[in-house]
Amino acid sequence: MKIIRFLDENHTLQLAAVNNEDQVYVLPFKHFTDVIHTANLKNSTPVHLIQEVIYQSLPLESALKDLTLLTPIDAPEVWAAGVTYEKSRDERNYEATGGKLNASTFYDKVYNAERPELFMKSTRDRTVGPDQDVYLRGDSNWQIPEPELGLVLDYQGDILGYTIGNDMSCRDIEGDNPLYLPQAKIWKSSCSIGPSIRLVETVEDPYKLQITCRIFRNEEKVFESSASTSQLKRKLTELTSYLVRDNIVFDGTVLLTGSCIVPPHNFTLTDGDRIEIEIPEIGILNNLAKAQIKESNY
Repeated sequence: MKIIRFLDENHTLQLAAVNNEDQVYVLPFKHFTDVIHTANLKNSTPVHLIQEVIYQSLPLESALKDLTLLTPIDAPEVWAAGVTYEKSRDERNYEATGGKLNASTFYDKVYNAERPELFMKSTRDRTVGPDQDVYLRGDSNWQIPEPELGLVLDYQGDILGYTIGNDMSCRDIEGDNPLYLPQAKIWKSSCSIGPSIRLVETVEDPYKLQITCRIFRNEEKVFESSASTSQLKRKLTELTSYLVRDNIVFDGTVLLTGSCIVPPHNFTLTDGDRIEIEIPEIGILNNLAKAQIKESNY
């Protein structure tokens, strides 16, 4: 069972459920958090609540592929975990040493530490959804997408569902100085999530999810790689437990869990590149990388 949001023919935002046959059922809620709250009041679960709605309604005539999808949730905050895969550790070491292979730096300490690296990635107004543009930072010459499994959380840090995240990253800025991490990670439209939320009860094992990233330039594929969440160094509940520690977490917060897919060292995104990130159980998150138009002061 998946949750999506889309614009109907009247440009009205609709929340909907998608079953295993890709049939779409409009839900009588405005936001996914409304589903959470209603299920709690009824001492039920989101899955059971949605199944009741589906049983009493008919699917849309429109096919899922023909809908204009939005972010599946207005996440008040998007957080991210860093250096959660061995590949990520190695690539951070490469950046931090100016391009030395098999180097060792403080990122080894981060990888092996009891406390995970967590950082703020995005806010509602900085986050885009399926088929929307992600922006390239104007003062970076080495930018890549970071395909990640995203956790959709309630205020207690409980995992309600899974989505796909694109944690756009400037490798040169972070490599210059780790204290530049916020600038290497956070700027306008530097994060995308979607296309759906896969409800947690319908995922048998979140550590057996396959993530694939493809990058197209002039619609010619220039990069493709896959990885599995089985390669995660840390448990998902370990990451969420540190996020809620002495913190305020809002219903609908998304936590990205790190990336294990990195393009070659000589690769950087350019204006017009198309990025596809696929987790079959969730869907394909498609975004176009765009150079920002500098606004004149006059």
